[in-house]
Amino acid sequence: MNRKIAIIGDRFMLPEVFRDKITEACGNGLDIHTHTQAWPDEPMEHGYAAAGLDGLKEYFGKPDEIVDFIGDAEVLVTHLAPLSAGILDRLPALKLVAVSRGGPVNIDMEAARSHGVTVVNVPGRNASAVAEFTIGAILTETRLIRVGHEALREGIWRGDLYRADRTGRELSEMTVGVIGYGNIGTRVVRLLRAFGCRILVADPYVQLSAEDRGTGVEHVGLDDLLACSDVVTLHPRVTEETRHMINADTLAKMKQGALLVNTARGPLADYDALYEALASGHLGGAMLETFAVEPVPPDWPLLKLPNVTLTPHIAGASVRTVTYAAERAAEEVRRYLAGEPPVNPC
Repeated sequence: MNRKIAIIGDRFMLPEVFRDKITEACGNGLDIHTHTQAWPDEPMEHGYAAAGLDGLKEYFGKPDEIVDFIGDAEVLVTHLAPLSAGILDRLPALKLVAVSRGGPVNIDMEAARSHGVTVVNVPGRNASAVAEFTIGAILTETRLIRVGHEALREGIWRGDLYRADRTGRELSEMTVGVIGYGNIGTRVVRLLRAFGCRILVADPYVQLSAEDRGTGVEHVGLDDLLACSDVVTLHPRVTEETRHMINADTLAKMKQGALLVNTARGPLADYDALYEALASGHLGGAMLETFAVEPVPPDWPLLKLPNVTLTPHIAGASVRTVTYAAERAAEEVRRYLAGEPPVNPC
């Protein structure tokens, strides 16, 4: 009997890409079923919203639908499908779950362990995409790309942006502070080095690579980074320590006219305090890609400020993110079927 694999993808993590990569890695003798969820055209659940799904976040799908589709499959490959304790109770055949994301926040990990289900993930799946996007975000602010674009949309030719007292600055004459030196932060630093800027890194839990140290990247404390940086870009994980690390106190330590870029996670910043810093002119501008509540409410004050660029949490969205995640998930499935240990167990 062919071993059964269920793939629950969506309109970003395309299930057919995962099916093809699994077939390529494992051969044709598998019983593979695919299902496409409506995300991102329909929003996911971001909190602890539904009865029976306690402890899960960033998930999509109803428990009965998930259970009915998975059925007696031995392996599940998914992006957003929730797996709570109650759902796992109803899936006794399930032995491996490959989550095509950096953190399995849609899985009850304690319940998975108690049910003997191995969970694997894809750390760094979108690190390159987010790092590239971050550089674009920084340039959008430092070179007044947003300002010029919005003026032209209104039929206004901003020739004054050529004035020395109003024009942008080159990164080569600026100091950029990178908070967080993980998969994404290290790539941001690598890309920034090409611009010749001074680069500061704040992360108390890691050391700089020999390559970065050799090219003049400096490892400093958070207060020094905030005080010295013309641009501050956020890349840590959200923990109790980092939640609202950008707040009224830390914003006050930033240079007058500095820029803030957040392509990481909304909870890293107190956006009420950020609004005050931007509206008062203490900060020159901000580029925000992630938010504590998504979609953001239409009356959100930061939407009204002229010195803010906003995008709808798309930094990690690239075709390569999809194919990379599929390749990694397929290798985990191959290893499981071959009786080999997983590469990235959660």
